[in-house]
Amino acid sequence: MSTLNLGLVLIILGFMLETKMGESMRFELDSGQTKCISEDIRTNAMSVGKYAIVNPHQGSLPHSHKLTVKVSSPYGHSYHIGEDVDSGNFAFTATENGAYTSCFWAINHQPPVKITIDFVWRAGVAAKDWSQVAKKGQVDTMEFELKQLYDTVTYIHEEMHYLREREEEMQHLNKETNSTMAALSFFSIALCLSVAGLQVWHLKTFFQRKKLL
Repeated sequence: MSTLNLGLVLIILGFMLETKMGESMRFELDSGQTKCISEDIRTNAMSVGKYAIVNPHQGSLPHSHKLTVKVSSPYGHSYHIGEDVDSGNFAFTATENGAYTSCFWAINHQPPVKITIDFVWRAGVAAKDWSQVAKKGQVDTMEFELKQLYDTVTYIHEEMHYLREREEEMQHLNKETNSTMAALSFFSIALCLSVAGLQVWHLKTFFQRKKLL
């Protein structure tokens, strides 16, 4: 594959990743229920999120429409906690590789109600506010687009490096598992042969005592 084609593929993949990671989602949650959403984020990647309960009526939200929200890392470190809120946002830079989770708890209201939540979660390139970058930098359109493409390709390169590291970890784990299974198989065979030998010896001794041999 030529360098030009490779560059085009990386750019297309970058926009696909940005679109996927930057889209909004809407889901429903019953009173007293919990829903968790996970996102695989690599170390040093920026992540931003925003959530809000959709108002079913005009005016202020009813008391039943409250949430407890917690965003945590793969190892349980909390990055955001919101208690009895109807909206909020968070931003952080990941310090660990792995699946980060955003969990939403609806208050246990009686009678039960169903609440609708709008949630946007962006990570990596999609987490950058490009309009603000362009505004602050006072750059022209071409330079802005080149910077955006450069950061997108850089992100994809780092993501590929991260996936390669994960693949090496999995291969190492598979080798250790195979070695362990081989050792256990050898031990099982040796144990079966030992038990069979003891059974033969016992039967032979028994028949000799009975003078059948």
